[in-house]
Amino acid sequence: MSTSMITPDAISTVLKDPSPDSSSEVPDLVVQILDLKPVGKGSKYIFTASDGKMKLQALLQSSFASEVNSGNIQNLGLVRILEYALNDIPGKPDKFLVVSKCEVVSPALEVEVKSEVKSEHNGIVLKPKEDMEMKSMGNGILLKPKQEIVAKSAAQIVQEQHGNMAPSARMAMTRRVHPLVSLNPYQGNWTIKVRLTGKGNMRTYKNARGEGCVFTVELTDEDGTQIQATMFNEAARKFFDKFELGKVYYISRGTLKLANKQFNTVKNNYEMSLNENSEVEEASNEASFIPATKFNFVKIDELGPYVQGRELVDIIGVVVHVSPTMSIRRKSNDEIVPKRDITVADETNKTVIVSLWNENATTTGQELLDMADKLPIIAIKSLKVGDFNGVSLSTLSKSVLLINPDIPEAEKLRSWYDSEGKGKSMVSAGAGMSSSPQSGARSMYTERVFLSYITNNQSLGEEKPVFFNIKACVSLIRADQTMWYKACKTCHKKVTEAIGSGYWCEGCQKNDEECCLRYILVLKISDATGEAWISMFNEQAEKIIGCSADELDNLKSQNAEEYQSKLKEATWVPHLFRVSVAQHEYMNEKRQRITVRSLAPIDFAAESRFLLEEMKKVQVSL
Repeated sequence: MSTSMITPDAISTVLKDPSPDSSSEVPDLVVQILDLKPVGKGSKYIFTASDGKMKLQALLQSSFASEVNSGNIQNLGLVRILEYALNDIPGKPDKFLVVSKCEVVSPALEVEVKSEVKSEHNGIVLKPKEDMEMKSMGNGILLKPKQEIVAKSAAQIVQEQHGNMAPSARMAMTRRVHPLVSLNPYQGNWTIKVRLTGKGNMRTYKNARGEGCVFTVELTDEDGTQIQATMFNEAARKFFDKFELGKVYYISRGTLKLANKQFNTVKNNYEMSLNENSEVEEASNEASFIPATKFNFVKIDELGPYVQGRELVDIIGVVVHVSPTMSIRRKSNDEIVPKRDITVADETNKTVIVSLWNENATTTGQELLDMADKLPIIAIKSLKVGDFNGVSLSTLSKSVLLINPDIPEAEKLRSWYDSEGKGKSMVSAGAGMSSSPQSGARSMYTERVFLSYITNNQSLGEEKPVFFNIKACVSLIRADQTMWYKACKTCHKKVTEAIGSGYWCEGCQKNDEECCLRYILVLKISDATGEAWISMFNEQAEKIIGCSADELDNLKSQNAEEYQSKLKEATWVPHLFRVSVAQHEYMNEKRQRITVRSLAPIDFAAESRFLLEEMKKVQVSL
């Protein structure tokens, strides 16, 4: 740290020499920056230059914008002015200092530096705003402050602030801590204080530009706001070991951009990038905070619309069953991981199976098993919704599980279950849910409509997708359409051919020598009231066609007649379809899109019971 202090009478020197000929003639001028703020579109900054006694309005030219944005030039910091010009302010007698060249002497000080006030009478030094104490000293009187305070130079303040404190404390002092909700991509200088609530694995990738590594973390501030931060290559290697789950950090010199919702599950409009010049310091020598976990609970009978979607959900319920731990082998890497299933119920009288994985299965899962007879309440944040047995839930590495949480929703649920819930018969969420079209129920025998109901109501799904069940047959599959796409074997996202050989997966950020084919079909279905074109994806298409996309591709290339016959066999077979209806825009025209979410063969016994119930309703209405 430089030992230079603010130059005495620096402002007076500038006023006496408003336009020096060259930088060599400029004396040493160190001033403190006060009230630094952008002007116009933010390319220029105005501030007040202070030497402790006098102040002068000043302007940093646009060439300093990067220095301000990066945090090198800070409010309350010290700079040495090397080149300047003093301009008149139109209509006012005041002058305006335009700084064209300067260098940073110190980052932000704790306070504004002010010179002491001296009285020439009797040589007494009066400290402003200090109460004086009178003491008799023989024949004279000495005025003395009640508390001795020594006036300090800027350099002394800097040394005291920075010399004997941890880097994290320095960072907290020199920059005001910003809440995450206040950050945006146009902000240059900020420091955040966050807890690491999620940490991904280090992943490698290879593309046309070369090889690299990347990992992401989830950060939460004391208000409960979250943001995802990503680090590549040097930054990833620098910070991977430094970041530890659950610890609190000060972070600065990062950048923000709009979040890519396809790869970001954190509910924030922005995502953060950290590079090798970013500052990350653990807040270890101070009282750390515990951010309150904020939940946005979804009722069990309202999980339908989230099935197989990217949006994660939070639930709260009574744990009515806990299974033993199982060992599951992953298809992607043959790794064996622990799994435990729990069954959760809520006041909708529905249950859902939640799969706990890895440590959640062995730690929290074991704790739940030990207290299973007490039927504990569990609140879980960030669950993925799947379609096993109609609807199911799974934990992720970022999921948060709280047993018997001290929140109003848990108290309400406990009261309901103890008073009436334990005596009620619960129904699985996949077997049948609310009959309300808005709830996204998944039973094939509720919310049944004819195709004409959907095609005659073109405004369906304008605000959000709506869900229905249909009994229909596939009436046409175009043999000349593109029926599949090349997909990654690991994450099933679309791949592109890499330079040289193999396939590049953007999702996994890696090359693979092989890929697989996955269906994406458009076909026509028909019932007694009409027909409609629908979209269908891999799992459902395999059930319709009767083979995988790779097998159908081989059949198409080897025997065209058998290929046509295979498609023909799939038509005019009745199925029960679970569909979503939404609006999309094509050629500046809104169109209805019908997508199959699940399908099942006709269970004739169940179908007969359904039809008998429908006939009873008709008889009652007559």
